[in-house]
Amino acid sequence: MSASTKTTQRKSKRSKKAGLPPGSVVYVGTPPATSVQINYFRFNAETYEEVCNLADVPQQIPVDPESITWVEVEGIHQPEIIEKIGKQFRLHPLVMEDIANATQRPKLEDHDDYLFVVLRMVLFCAKTKQVQIEQLSLIVGANVVIMFQENHDDVFDALRDRIRQSKGKLRKLGADYLAYTIIDAVVDNYFVVLEQMGEELEAIEQELVKTPTQQTLNRIYSAKRSMMNLRRAGWPLRELASSLERSDSELIQESSRIYLRDLYDHAVEIIDVIENMRDISSGMIDVYLSSMSHKLNEVMKVLTIIATIFMPLTFISSIYGMNFAHMPELQMAWGYPAILLLMLGVAITMLAYFRRKQWI
Repeated sequence: MSASTKTTQRKSKRSKKAGLPPGSVVYVGTPPATSVQINYFRFNAETYEEVCNLADVPQQIPVDPESITWVEVEGIHQPEIIEKIGKQFRLHPLVMEDIANATQRPKLEDHDDYLFVVLRMVLFCAKTKQVQIEQLSLIVGANVVIMFQENHDDVFDALRDRIRQSKGKLRKLGADYLAYTIIDAVVDNYFVVLEQMGEELEAIEQELVKTPTQQTLNRIYSAKRSMMNLRRAGWPLRELASSLERSDSELIQESSRIYLRDLYDHAVEIIDVIENMRDISSGMIDVYLSSMSHKLNEVMKVLTIIATIFMPLTFISSIYGMNFAHMPELQMAWGYPAILLLMLGVAITMLAYFRRKQWI
């Protein structure tokens, strides 16, 4: 689907919200082809329970005060599902409205009983060589984390395995630490995508040096758009991580703040890498134009040398092409081959002179 088509669809969805009261849950975005899927984990240090592939919200998602519950909603294009979950967990209508809006800017909101976090998850499509941006919304409560995402593709498989195998501190600490690990997985994947984008930029650079074509320019513009999308998604991460670290919410334990500081450092590093790669992708256009200019200059140089060599030859041949009756050389038996040899000698002399001057 083209970018213009996506933009048209999103504008159309936004127009449906015109005139509706605040808190109206209307999906804004491009609906995926897949259906909504709900999974949840409930775990503590000793046990865990996993329920997957639910097509609808159960009558009551089980929440145990002695355990941590992680609810995953994959697909936000069915507002009624968001409303069902919001009703059970007493989410504010404006929060549910923001969850259904896939164009939200990353942010943190403190609603006393829970934290509402919006951030951007990035994925790299190996086929199109472009970066895909997906919205991720988190509701962080005292012992529950609810995650809403647009599609089924995500970066949390390793996190799920850690819960299943009880690796690390994840099953021993609270919901705030689970929320941190989710955000950390998203942030770490930025480095993976940036590495893949770096490989793409290196491939474009090699093509620029060897044989730049119009296709090369298209790849440069595609990479530049991807870097702009990465910048738009990555810059608010620093503010989000800083807000989480400085938050005075009782839902964030003191033991988790050191991890949030590390998250902030990673966000700053991501921004630095994005800015450097943006500069590289922008500079590639100048390199391409310089390459095309150099290529044109090489062609013009060859044509100029050819024209310069033929100028005296044309002058000599034009003299003997005049129709005067008294031209002594026209009556000589060896006149024609002599003129040809003269023209050949002039051409060889000029080529030798150009070579001596290192013009060719």
